[in-house]
Amino acid sequence: MKGTQRFTALSLIAQKRDGGELAVEAIRWLVPAYVSGEVTDYQMAAFAMAVVLRGMTPRETAALTLAMRDSGKLARLGKRGGPKVDKHSTGGVGDKVSICLAPLMAACGLRVPMISGRGLGHTGGTLDKLEAIPGFRVNLPLARFSRLVNTHGFSLIGQTADLAPADRKLYALRDVTGTVESIPLITASILSKKLAEDLDALVLDVKVGRGAFMKTLDDARALARSIVRVGTLAGVPTSAVLTRMDVPLGRTVGNALETAEAFEVLAGGGPDDLVECTLVLGAEMLRAGGVVKSDAAAQGLMRDAIASGRAAAKMEALVKAQGGDARVVREPDRLPRAPQRASVQAARSGFVQDLDALAVAQVALRLGAGRTRADQAIDPRVGVVLVKKPGERVERGETLAEIHAADSRSGRREAAALLAAFRVGAHKQNARALVIERIAR
Repeated sequence: MKGTQRFTALSLIAQKRDGGELAVEAIRWLVPAYVSGEVTDYQMAAFAMAVVLRGMTPRETAALTLAMRDSGKLARLGKRGGPKVDKHSTGGVGDKVSICLAPLMAACGLRVPMISGRGLGHTGGTLDKLEAIPGFRVNLPLARFSRLVNTHGFSLIGQTADLAPADRKLYALRDVTGTVESIPLITASILSKKLAEDLDALVLDVKVGRGAFMKTLDDARALARSIVRVGTLAGVPTSAVLTRMDVPLGRTVGNALETAEAFEVLAGGGPDDLVECTLVLGAEMLRAGGVVKSDAAAQGLMRDAIASGRAAAKMEALVKAQGGDARVVREPDRLPRAPQRASVQAARSGFVQDLDALAVAQVALRLGAGRTRADQAIDPRVGVVLVKKPGERVERGETLAEIHAADSRSGRREAAALLAAFRVGAHKQNARALVIERIAR
């Protein structure tokens, strides 16, 4: 770009360190310079730390987002077909919504180009859940991804090497330099990949609570407002729904278990909270895409797509197209199953008053359902089934939860920790609403 030779990494680091606002052209120079190696890792780490300490304006964050998006290839979906709307979740415990939501939206007339991630730490990843399906391929080139979206109405893949490579490189750096917790950097990381999907609109599910990345309502609101503002500034209308993540979503935590539960929703069943979250986000997507004008119309459209079998048929077709065994959609017992199970019984009678999402996730993580390093393998079979959840009556000796383990020893080892995640008391407490609020520009 003409005139960009006046920028240096040192000058931009110093300007941001001192609280200055960077020019859009400066950010457009910085990102490709980092990808090419002209700007070093240690210089970019210093810049990231300056952003953590000083923040960025919405204009700066939008410029960073677009520069990161433009560091790689973009999906090309064209204008023909339904509106292109995606959903992104900030991650939580038992969050398998994408697996039932994407085919449901395709059955309702949207195109859903969904590029998802893997789990790290206590939060699960959509890709890991999908890979519990025998043969299912999540590593597809963008051209193939685009064809699948236009043919089937949706596709679910992982981030490709040529999609927003600046984000891949910067995220790895942030992970080891104490610069993950920055709302502008989180915003740019999320949106750079989503804006590469050629979207008409984006819906964000911001989880808040013990089992979420954002523990407090104030932090969740700040992130949601940042992403909504920057996404809209970048030309993609964006809205956010804040949902509670103190208790696991649904009744399963673990990859094959969660995938099976998502298929239950497509079959017209599934836990009430998982169904509610799916329908709330689906209504937001359908309104954003202009398919319906009201929640009532969206609810009717979605329930018909489930009852008629169209949503399940969409998932079957995509599983087959991405190399998987499509029979698992209607026959979830074909998914991998753990060889050992251990029950956790209530020590007293009463009502389940609380269930710690983080504690449950940590049990599943130690069983092998998650990873603490990106290079770790996971066991798709293992996890936890929550037989009782808050508000439900339990008798002494009755099963609260079931551990699905690779061996009997690990199942017995985690029983006490899983029991400690439950609080049982004499009185039934009113459940808190799943949906906290909606944020739009």
